[in-house]
Amino acid sequence: MNELALQGKRALVTGASGALGSAIARRLAAMGAPLVLHANTHPDAVRALADEIRAAGGQAAVEVFDLTSDDACRAACERLLQPGAVQIIVNNAGIHDDAVFAGMRPAQWQHVIDVSLNGFYRVTQPLLLPMLRTRWGRIVNIGSVSALRGNRGQVNYAAAKGALDSATRALALEVASRGVTVNAVAPGIIASPMADAAFDAARIAQLVPLQRAGTPEEVAALVGFLCSPEAGYITGQVVPITGGL
Repeated sequence: MNELALQGKRALVTGASGALGSAIARRLAAMGAPLVLHANTHPDAVRALADEIRAAGGQAAVEVFDLTSDDACRAACERLLQPGAVQIIVNNAGIHDDAVFAGMRPAQWQHVIDVSLNGFYRVTQPLLLPMLRTRWGRIVNIGSVSALRGNRGQVNYAAAKGALDSATRALALEVASRGVTVNAVAPGIIASPMADAAFDAARIAQLVPLQRAGTPEEVAALVGFLCSPEAGYITGQVVPITGGL
């Protein structure tokens, strides 16, 4: 793959402050994409990431806004479009708030869906028409294996990510004729502070045929490929990256 395959293609990565979002940002920056990095609750982390990318010769700007706010998302998208169209959107932002369904509070249900699913709408919809006018675009939604096989205590999260998978397939049909692809990636157990707290090495070896957690960089490599010109004939797909889970 050409390491500068995305040169000049402006890219937005939501939820860029975490392990997965930052790995995706670094990958797209290495491919030449000028980045806009989104965060909400960890702005200092995403600003440090932008500094790191710029120090390595890449281009990175930061936008801090709340994905659950219609007004904040609208204003942020207006700012994003001032220099021109955003041609790559990676909808990575999402949250967990786990509980067994019988004891799940309304706020737990609503907030997880508001960030993980409604956030996709609030960012992607305003940026879509300018992307379509360029006749080239990539939208990659970060789903979860929880949507594919279920997970106890994550009915809210599985519902949000499952709806995102369905939205991926439907949107892909709407925009394909304009040279825009829409795909989703469904990670399994990926090494991160959250996963490390939930699974020890023995449990991972028991669950995962490859007997290890995946790395954020492995997920980022898949996202980078789906954003590349070489992946122009792949659309409407949900691609698991689970080590065989």
